[in-house]
Amino acid sequence: MAKSNLVSAMRKSAQPTPAAAVTPATSARPGRDHKSPITGFFGLDVKKQLRILAAEQSKTIQRLLSEALNDLFEKYKKPAIIPLDE
Repeated sequence: MAKSNLVSAMRKSAQPTPAAAVTPATSARPGRDHKSPITGFFGLDVKKQLRILAAEQSKTIQRLLSEALNDLFEKYKKPAIIPLDE
């Protein structure tokens, strides 16, 4: 009898969660709505230097990357579209 209770409990826990009960990921971080991460792979020395620069300038890495991307856009005659007041 104990074995059937275990099997029954395992089957219940394996049931998928209804979609209505799942909270969307965007609700936890509303500031990230309509945004997407941009990633790249660089050497550890690049990461270290970026972190040092951020500390020296009292800015976040996010802010420095925003500035750098806006500069890149302007270089290629595209509008600087990343707001720097965030």
